[in-house]
Amino acid sequence: MKEPMKNISKSEVVTLKNEVNYQDGQVVSKTLAQNDAVSVTLFAFDKDEEISTHESGGDAFVTCLDGVGRLTIDGVPHELHEGESIVMPAGHPHAVYGQERFKMLLVVVF
Repeated sequence: MKEPMKNISKSEVVTLKNEVNYQDGQVVSKTLAQNDAVSVTLFAFDKDEEISTHESGGDAFVTCLDGVGRLTIDGVPHELHEGESIVMPAGHPHAVYGQERFKMLLVVVF
């Protein structure tokens, strides 16, 4: 049986923004859970790095853990700062851009 969660300590307090590291010129991701119902992933975007416009089969809940990101949903930009969250609805085109270095938690519910 696959573990429901991976790549993260269990039964201990963690600081999510410390669980994924910035790398120059890259978008770094770390998957914490993935199955047919949910996907949980940490991301670290270097400044000016991005995930280009795409659509998801589930609602994508994003929480900014560090820095400033710009999420564009249906062509409308939204600036996200530490502690702020937004939902990118399933089936709607969206993109994510590191306006500054930017870390986020992405939870996709299918």
